[in-house]
Amino acid sequence: MRKALTKSAALGMASLLCALSLAGCGAAPAAKPADTAKPGEAAKPADGAKPADGAKITGDFEIQYFVGGYGDGWWKEVIGEFQKKYPDLKIKQSAGSQINDQMKPRWIQGNPPDVVYIDGAGSNETQMVKDDQLMDISDWVKSAKNADGDKLTDQLIAPPQDYNGKNYTIPLVFGSWGTFYDETLFKKNGWTVPTDWDSFLATSEKIKASGISPYIHTGKYPYYIVGGLLNSGFVSENGDNPQILKDQEAAKEKAFKNDAVAKTLQKLVVMRDKGYFDNASFGINHTDSQMLFLQRKDAMIPNGLWLENEMKKDVPADFKFGFIPSVMQKPGGKSIAIPYTSNIAIAKKAKNPEAAKAFVQFIFTKKAATRWAELTGAIMNVKADLEATTASGVVKTAMKYFNSSNTIVAPVFKLNADLEQAESDATIALLQKKITPDEWMERMEKAAAKVRGSK
Repeated sequence: MRKALTKSAALGMASLLCALSLAGCGAAPAAKPADTAKPGEAAKPADGAKPADGAKITGDFEIQYFVGGYGDGWWKEVIGEFQKKYPDLKIKQSAGSQINDQMKPRWIQGNPPDVVYIDGAGSNETQMVKDDQLMDISDWVKSAKNADGDKLTDQLIAPPQDYNGKNYTIPLVFGSWGTFYDETLFKKNGWTVPTDWDSFLATSEKIKASGISPYIHTGKYPYYIVGGLLNSGFVSENGDNPQILKDQEAAKEKAFKNDAVAKTLQKLVVMRDKGYFDNASFGINHTDSQMLFLQRKDAMIPNGLWLENEMKKDVPADFKFGFIPSVMQKPGGKSIAIPYTSNIAIAKKAKNPEAAKAFVQFIFTKKAATRWAELTGAIMNVKADLEATTASGVVKTAMKYFNSSNTIVAPVFKLNADLEQAESDATIALLQKKITPDEWMERMEKAAAKVRGSK
């Protein structure tokens, strides 16, 4: 499921999620675009127009959104409420499972919608920024307030995506990698839920002694163990500074060869040498590894917050998902959340930028975030208390971590495709004892140097 997302979207990050279901994992049947009005032909204001606060919101307004695992219930509801607030608007919804491909000609021709939700097959945020299709919202978003009058950026779990110091998008869906476990199994056996590296080792030892493998991963897609285990370790060993991930994204020299990386890789070696990994991990895909986890052949698994929803048809009745953002931190250290997101943006050539900004301000509220959780089973990128909602238990647990001052939410980042492949290959080779941590780092430094040389 995450294959499509991690290979085509900036993972840089989120979440949550085909399971919290991300678009790459099971799109909904094609939905016909819902037209309520034709796109307007009003003259295009200058890029970076003033905030929508206090402006009269009227005219034609078009929203493009992909319909996949999350469905379209939230979109229809929130757009309906936005229409009530601004009755003079003529809103057009361009939506469906194939909407990205359907709308591509219009983007190329310079006739885009006003707002776009960037998710699903056929979408690529990085390419849209490169092609200068999205509005630079850097100055506006710094002072923008949401519909409740709160500073918009203060409400976000993950900040607007940074592109060389500029912002063009805001994460709408927030997901996180981490380690999952079965609360029922842990309670039955009296195992302590890990809170750091030491407790993780102690619990893993007890699990192994019981005859169950402590940890399983999908060897066919190593980015699961990289996202769910290694990246949080890099940040933790880097003094809780996530800049190391952005340096890796930029393929900077020594970003993959330093003390933080070396110490993290050594922890992976400890897990390997202690026999904590299920031997079945190598060569199996994500679905097979998840099935072994659900069958309680393995106690823990690295994955994303879409896991519960993706496997909902196979979950045992007494199985209860538990979630830990990271396990490699030192005792007393902060949890590290490695995010992935799906973002929303305003077109640079939007015909109604004031309405577009008003819409963005309208949706980034706790009320909208609560409804998103209830209607999609995922997390919207807004700090909200979900305890009283119908969101799943694992989503509520994840949100508690994200709202906590003891959790560091790393920035969304995405490695170059060649770097990602090199990291996947090196990680599997390390787990199979074919290379050492030093050789892992040397491989990655050579791959990064090649990327730098091609720029």
